[in-house]
Amino acid sequence: MADLRKIQQTPTGTFFVCLPRDWANHNGLKKGTLVSLDVTNDGKLLVDAKYTSEPTIKTTTLDAGPYLGREIVGRYLLGYDTIDIIAKDRIDSASRSIIKSTASSLSGLEIFEETSSMISLHSLIQQPSGLIPEKILHRNYVIVAGMTRDAGNSFIYGDVELAKSVIERDAESNRLYFLLVRILRTIIQNPRLNDKLGITPIECLDYRLAASLIEGIGDVGVQVASKTIALNGAKLSDDLKKLFIELQSICCGAHEQALKSFVSKDISIAENVRNMREKIDSIYSRIERVTKDSPVDLMPQILAAASFLRQIYERSVDLADLVV
Repeated sequence: MADLRKIQQTPTGTFFVCLPRDWANHNGLKKGTLVSLDVTNDGKLLVDAKYTSEPTIKTTTLDAGPYLGREIVGRYLLGYDTIDIIAKDRIDSASRSIIKSTASSLSGLEIFEETSSMISLHSLIQQPSGLIPEKILHRNYVIVAGMTRDAGNSFIYGDVELAKSVIERDAESNRLYFLLVRILRTIIQNPRLNDKLGITPIECLDYRLAASLIEGIGDVGVQVASKTIALNGAKLSDDLKKLFIELQSICCGAHEQALKSFVSKDISIAENVRNMREKIDSIYSRIERVTKDSPVDLMPQILAAASFLRQIYERSVDLADLVV
């Protein structure tokens, strides 16, 4: 419950309000101590007793247990700067491998110290104020857009090497996604960063959802690429190639327009994404009909690839809906 206090005024006209005694004692305040006052964009006044302090390094310790990989990711997303993994005797090779592979999947997390019974991971990202969420989101979009385009082309033309490169690029997309989630959580915990980066807590929520949708589209691209590999060199008919080229073009266009509408907050562009549904459904139905003439062993891969491409559109609609 909020501590409500009346504003008072001195004879000279200065307004003042008393600080809570418990809060002042907890922060070591006394007569003459300086505190920082910041006004937020929404009119709130922040009183900071530790504005001159160096940023606190957040440290946590984990046991080398069965869920080690997930625990490292969790602590990273919570903004910990140092993650120490310890074992009573020694860290076995399996745990050591999990620690190293997990650290390599997270941006800025490096092994700082390693012994037989301890591994210390340090984050090199300790100034989130220099990392703009919109720029990171757009960077991941560029990677994912390239993945989905190449995944579609790999399936249409049976290019297995191109499909493999799509799958390899997914790791970088995941790294950017985890980095953005970490930054957004840090912003929410630090009101000063809200104003410094020009992003409100509610916008952080929207960015979190947008990041998840874009990362999910990258995963769909990987699934399309996996269907290329499953075809094992088999070629599509000319009719199917034309339909897939058309479907891919619209789905990728929807993805691009969805991000544009999200960043610009343009409802008309978001509505254009929704209006593509009828054409998407029509092409998908035609693919289903033409696929019936394909060899039985190829039909599952063809229909699955078409379904995955349509998922790109559905996620794009969800992204555009964030504008509303």
